[in-house]
Amino acid sequence: MRQLQVFLGIAEMGTTSAAGQKIALSQSATSAALNELEAALQVQLFDRVGKGLLLNENGRLLLPQAHLVLDAVRSMEAQFAQPDAAWPGLRIAASTTIGNYYLPDLFAHLQSTVATNKASGLPSLFIGNTSDVVQRIENYEADIGFIEGECHQAGIVVEPWLQEQLILVCHPQHALAQAAGQRCSVSDLQKEAWLLREAGSGTRETVEQYLSQQLQAFRCAGELGNSEAIKYAVAAGLGLSCLSVAVVQELLAAGRLIQLHPEFAPCERRFSLIYQAHKSASAQLAHFLQLVRRWPSVTQTAAPGEAGAAT
Repeated sequence: MRQLQVFLGIAEMGTTSAAGQKIALSQSATSAALNELEAALQVQLFDRVGKGLLLNENGRLLLPQAHLVLDAVRSMEAQFAQPDAAWPGLRIAASTTIGNYYLPDLFAHLQSTVATNKASGLPSLFIGNTSDVVQRIENYEADIGFIEGECHQAGIVVEPWLQEQLILVCHPQHALAQAAGQRCSVSDLQKEAWLLREAGSGTRETVEQYLSQQLQAFRCAGELGNSEAIKYAVAAGLGLSCLSVAVVQELLAAGRLIQLHPEFAPCERRFSLIYQAHKSASAQLAHFLQLVRRWPSVTQTAAPGEAGAAT
């Protein structure tokens, strides 16, 4: 097992010294483990290029199998280390809006299903953009991913999960906000400054495609790394944006943002579940997936923050 950990570390980091630091081994011990693995398999796994190591064809063949073996071992260790836990060692990765606004209610629902003789610990949660989540699933660093954007990687299963609406928002004193009851025209919106998420974000992908289709041309005045920053920038009068209802509902209720109603169709998107096609599912993981797939029926008429009460 240590040899496979070393192999994966070198494949990721590119040198034995960097891999050793990642897995807390000396460079000599890392090199020795690689030599032992190559001797056992009777093949070389890397091409030596300068001071670095690059996976060769043999290494690329071994890579997914090594991930599978270590993932199975990790799941087994977690289950036996926490026999009374509801979700032993379960690793979740989610893109930003889902992780911040939807998963807390989902976790509350999951906790309500836990038997009284089970520990109440939560799954571990990583939050990043869609590309970060896909990468974690590819590298077997997460068991289940929740994404807002697209995923076309081979070997990853993509399941439709929830539908969500994004709305146009502006500062209450913005000129477009003063035309109460009127729909905003394409020409009006083309003139405005738009605030967007960073490249690689599922929200950015959805909004950029939507605005391009509806406005043909629009001006991006700035990119910000999360939707929280964008909504407060809009509330400060720095531009318009198109954001998840879940993200802006609090500032809308407080009167710090105004929803704009365009003369064209609203923006909708689909959230998806993703996971490795060849991953062996433990009983806990299978049960978790079953509950997650059922959860949209609880929340389809409830905004985030209300779903826990609905359960």
